[in-house]
Amino acid sequence: MAPDASPLPLLAVALPCLTAVLIVVARRSPRAAELLLGLGALATFGVVASLAVAVRAGRTPTTELWELIPGLSLSLRADGMGIVFAGLAALLWVLASSYAVGYMRGDDAQHRTRFYAFYALCLATAFGVAFAGDLFTFFIAYELLTVSTYPLVTHNGNDAAIAAGRRYLAYLLGGGVLVLFGLAILTVLVGDVTFVAGGFVGDALGPVLTSVTFLLLAVGFGTKAGLMPLHRWLPAAMVAPTPVSALLHAVAVVKGGVFAFGRLIGFVFGPDVLDGLAVTTLLAVVAGATIVIASIVALRQDHLKRRLAYSTIAHLAYIVLGFALLAPTTFEGSLLHIVNHGVLKITLFFCAGALHVHLHLDHVSELDGVGRRMPFTMAAFAVASLGLAGLPPMGGFLSKWYLVLGAYEAEQYLAAAVMAFGGLFTAAYLFPVVYRAFFRGPVVPETVPDRPRDASRLMVVPLSITAGLGLLLGLGDLFGVYDLASTVGASVAEVAP
Repeated sequence: MAPDASPLPLLAVALPCLTAVLIVVARRSPRAAELLLGLGALATFGVVASLAVAVRAGRTPTTELWELIPGLSLSLRADGMGIVFAGLAALLWVLASSYAVGYMRGDDAQHRTRFYAFYALCLATAFGVAFAGDLFTFFIAYELLTVSTYPLVTHNGNDAAIAAGRRYLAYLLGGGVLVLFGLAILTVLVGDVTFVAGGFVGDALGPVLTSVTFLLLAVGFGTKAGLMPLHRWLPAAMVAPTPVSALLHAVAVVKGGVFAFGRLIGFVFGPDVLDGLAVTTLLAVVAGATIVIASIVALRQDHLKRRLAYSTIAHLAYIVLGFALLAPTTFEGSLLHIVNHGVLKITLFFCAGALHVHLHLDHVSELDGVGRRMPFTMAAFAVASLGLAGLPPMGGFLSKWYLVLGAYEAEQYLAAAVMAFGGLFTAAYLFPVVYRAFFRGPVVPETVPDRPRDASRLMVVPLSITAGLGLLLGLGDLFGVYDLASTVGASVAEVAP
């Protein structure tokens, strides 16, 4: 697809930035700030939707920003892979903005204006990651995403939040340094670092330097994606308010990390160059081990958000493993799992936040009978759990089906087995929550006060919608995401130039 000059990719990044500025201006009117957050999300969704229409029509809307030095420029481009990620972020931001308002009201949270402003800035940088047209722009956008999310992680301002924020920055900025080294090698020895389906590296580096550069980038992005053993910042960040946890796991930092692996393997090096190199085998081993180990650790977590955090670590490793297998079908499955995991995991975090706000419950051991007090919330939790376990007719089943099928077609039978049986681990740490909620113990006492009715509606409606989306993604090609993923998977399988 030829580039099509358009201001829309830049507008998708600029609108959330403008939203953040307007929220700060309206800081003396909390209701106005809340309204601006929602309007900004809706306006951005409209822009991304129009970009999706253009991409599906065969165009590639591109905004050339500026050239810093010859061969190194900033550019934004909406291609098939970027629109999958951006579409997910735009849709979930609309729902998350409503949920965040309800949560902050119900939890009597302080500094709401600051929270809403950085919430919008975080999404702006996430769209920068999605629409980055080259590796340099991608690097800049990702580091800005890290910095803009830090105030959200430390929002509560207590010792635990500050400690989690320090760990967050140490891990993610440290990973960014490794990415910068890899970027420097590619810029000096290859020149143009514009993303190309099938990769742009070719034979410019040779096998040894190609492996070294790939490892630098993979370790850097692996830190951001929460691959073990570079994952410890993610469970620590669960001290943040639940809307932040939902954002981190579904559409922002860690999801951007696995998206980076798709760009790295499919659009920087290319399957043709990486085929036969030991580095992708090593990456596959690390991802497979992360699936198993993180799932086992999740089984031992009583704190609900920490259990969900380790679940995220395991499921993001599915995505990395799919990319690492270098097969078109697993590439497609990884893209689909970015979407399905985002929808399902944000549902689970929405439910966890509702339990915290309305009943002050944060631990699995406290949830006996809670389903009879909050039936809609726990029904949504049950639906999302079925999807993450990979059971039909949920969307999670289809993305895992493509991952396992692609691994089998590539004759990677051990990887196929790990991904197929990984669903049993997911069921083992999520289904007991549902069982406790509906089939164990007394109903949570009525003496526990509910929060204001408007906060309840603003939280329950979004989690019900995301649970429904998780089901609809398993029933058909919702928004054309399966067709886009298939097209991208086929394009990156082409021989690199």
